[in-house]
Amino acid sequence: MIDFWLAAGLLLLVAMAFLLIPLLRGRRAQTEEDRTALNVALYQERLAELSAQHAAGTLDDAQLQAGRTEAGRELLADTEGDGERRSRLGRAVPLLAALLLPLLGLGLYLYWGASDKLELAREFAQPLHSMDEMTARLEKAVKVQPDSAEGWYFLGRAYMTQERFADAAAAFERAASLSGRQPEVLGQWAQALYFSGGKKMTAATKAMADEALQRNPQEVTTLGLLGIASFEDNHYADAVGYWERLVAVLPADDPSRAAIQSGIERARQRLAERGESLPASPPAVATQGVSLKVKVSISDAVKGQVQPGDSVFVFARAVSGPPMPLAVKRLTVADLPSEVTLSDADAMMPQLKLSNFPQVQLVARVSRAGNAINGEWIGRSQALSTSGAGDQAVTIDSPDQH
Repeated sequence: MIDFWLAAGLLLLVAMAFLLIPLLRGRRAQTEEDRTALNVALYQERLAELSAQHAAGTLDDAQLQAGRTEAGRELLADTEGDGERRSRLGRAVPLLAALLLPLLGLGLYLYWGASDKLELAREFAQPLHSMDEMTARLEKAVKVQPDSAEGWYFLGRAYMTQERFADAAAAFERAASLSGRQPEVLGQWAQALYFSGGKKMTAATKAMADEALQRNPQEVTTLGLLGIASFEDNHYADAVGYWERLVAVLPADDPSRAAIQSGIERARQRLAERGESLPASPPAVATQGVSLKVKVSISDAVKGQVQPGDSVFVFARAVSGPPMPLAVKRLTVADLPSEVTLSDADAMMPQLKLSNFPQVQLVARVSRAGNAINGEWIGRSQALSTSGAGDQAVTIDSPDQH
């Protein structure tokens, strides 16, 4: 922050110089002019009085000359003293303003400014060294932007990684409130509550999971959670049902498929040990992938406001769904104009794929700090269907209003 305050102070000094120098010069010139006019008028009045007395015979020639000399001496004395007093009085107000205005500006900036967001952007631009550091940054982010559903969601995910389940539940609760109770957020919230409660499926947690599946029957976190809870409660048939639904929607190369298949086999073995059986599960139906070609460009008006090395994030997000991006590509301003392809392979999380949402919006954001959530300039498309959308174009042409 030191470079920011140095720059701000330098600009303030320049601004005050433009204000004070003409003001001081003007006051000095006006003071001297007023002082001269008044003293000359008094001097002339004194000379006229002496001449009248000389004409009346009250003063002789020697007395007249002495009076004129004394009047001249008084004129010089009055001019010097009055000039010094006026000069000091004329400088007092501008100097007082020069002291008060920076303090006033500092107070207004601290009250309405965005120094916290500037500092946060600087932190996000630095490389991460640990998960604890990432969590600390996310905690600062939600303090600066408490209404960011994305910030609360990713903070909850960070807490889950650290097994801080109660904190994660609180973060997901906030994210759910801000995002309109999206099913993906509800699934994460239910999972955090389940683990924070000692792996007990309470009525409230079950109701939340049911709400998530009602909104999206393919919500993967909820399917996995209900499968785990059913297995722990010895409801093996239900566990198999939930996990088979989960396998059916996961990508073929998803690394968690092997663990889920293993869980299904264990549940079937437990059923066999109890003399129960299930019909063979149908083969998983592969979902057709979605691919969107996007031409990204930047308007002429914005070109002069950005730098070639500024990051450009191109992503798709659901029109009716979670606030988190579904697929993301990263470029720089120097790469523009450019064409990118967004597909299920670019998904940030397996459950958030383009093919799972019927309508998306394409967004291109310029961020000097390299932050995909916040930036300086942005371009957006209209809502479009993920099926047969064809080639798309997005132009970065507007300030990014957070």
